[in-house]
Amino acid sequence: MPKSPQMSRKEFVGIVTAAVGSVMGVLVGIPTISYLIAPALTKDSTDVWIPAGPVENYPVAVPTLFNFNRTKVNGWEKTVNSYGVYILHNEDGSFLALSNKCTHLSCRVNWKTDESAYICPCHDAYFAIDGQIISGPQPRPLDQYETKVEENTLFIHFMGS
Repeated sequence: MPKSPQMSRKEFVGIVTAAVGSVMGVLVGIPTISYLIAPALTKDSTDVWIPAGPVENYPVAVPTLFNFNRTKVNGWEKTVNSYGVYILHNEDGSFLALSNKCTHLSCRVNWKTDESAYICPCHDAYFAIDGQIISGPQPRPLDQYETKVEENTLFIHFMGS
């Protein structure tokens, strides 16, 4: 016997249920997929200018340690890293910003006024006030940061990883 051209109640309910279920699946699925994929697609910009405070905070010819934190997001993992920079206010008004990480094994260097040098406590690396090598196993001078002054505030150009 041929089927009727009209739809039965059971067929109609099945089609409507499938359509409503599909719409609900899309409405729930798109945000869920976006949540799962978005962290992998986002790129954190690590190239920023860090405000180091007013110029008056840095006495002339005295290396001054400035510490700052940067947050890095890798997917759902959030890491806070601490960085240190020695800032030297030169007599001509310019600034020199040097990383406080030794270029040998990344130990933290300390400014010793009595020796007029940055000294690494790990392997006796000595750096001059301008970051150049005096003695030790380090392969290169201390890393430098670019600086600028805007409205009497010193900024350090940070390009972290």
